[in-house]
Amino acid sequence: MRETMWIYAAFISSLSGAWSQGSGLKPGVVRHSAFNLGSDANLTCSNKTRAETFYVIWNLNLTDKFCKIAFSNDGRHENSCNDGKTLRDTASAQSFLHISNFSSDDVGTYTCQSAYKGGGDRHEFKVSITVPPSISSWLERRDNKLVAVCKAERGKPAANITWSHMLNSTTVETTLPDSNGLFTVESHLKLPEGVDIEKLSCAIRHPYWPEEKILLPKLRKGYVPWLCVIIVVVVVAVFVVLIGIIFIVRKKQTLRRGQQSNNPASSKSSPSDNVEEVEPYASYVQRVNSIYNSSAELFTQHPAHASGSHLSAHT
Repeated sequence: MRETMWIYAAFISSLSGAWSQGSGLKPGVVRHSAFNLGSDANLTCSNKTRAETFYVIWNLNLTDKFCKIAFSNDGRHENSCNDGKTLRDTASAQSFLHISNFSSDDVGTYTCQSAYKGGGDRHEFKVSITVPPSISSWLERRDNKLVAVCKAERGKPAANITWSHMLNSTTVETTLPDSNGLFTVESHLKLPEGVDIEKLSCAIRHPYWPEEKILLPKLRKGYVPWLCVIIVVVVVAVFVVLIGIIFIVRKKQTLRRGQQSNNPASSKSSPSDNVEEVEPYASYVQRVNSIYNSSAELFTQHPAHASGSHLSAHT
């Protein structure tokens, strides 16, 4: 461990000596750079080639740590970041700092010092991240008014929202950045009666996207318009009334049957009624029987006469 510290101290000392020998040192320049989340980022300290450069030192003051990356023309290198950041060369042998898969952990201040033949450079980069927001749009009802909402959530920097209908009833709310420095923007548009919502749209602009995003607000999932609510209430009310009527009718029928069962005399017919119903049938049967008996007796007493009469009738 002591040997490593001694080598590093000797390395920095030699670099400092080389820096002091450089003439024409340029004053420090502060630059602001923003990289998209997940992209590869490159930072250049000098346009000099390695052959012309004595040394390059990068001091990184990041979100959760401080580290250094450096090299000198005698072949010595230092990288205490150990997170994938490296020094690379372009096709023309110019050195640059490469950051792969840029994330919020790479946000911070990058200070670069370089010395080369005839001068030196010092640059300071304020590096931030560009995070695309999650976007959505919908329609909802507030105080009996239809309101269109357009939302860009957890983006960096804050998104910009505009509407296709230019009305004076637009309000925009931007929340303070959260612990990760991300912003949420929500725009509300109160719609007057008669507005064609089919042609309504909101445009969201953000540096992460090369073009704006266009959203068409629709009724939020689970949202039921007032007209549908009224229709459902009316249908339910009619159904309840019908059920009540059927219940009352059946109740009356049940009570009526109960009364009849409790009064058996009223449910049975009187004996006189039964006699009147039976008498016509009995009289008819009696007459038929008497006619049949008379015919049979006549045939028995005078069979020849009956046959002759029958033959004469046929003749």
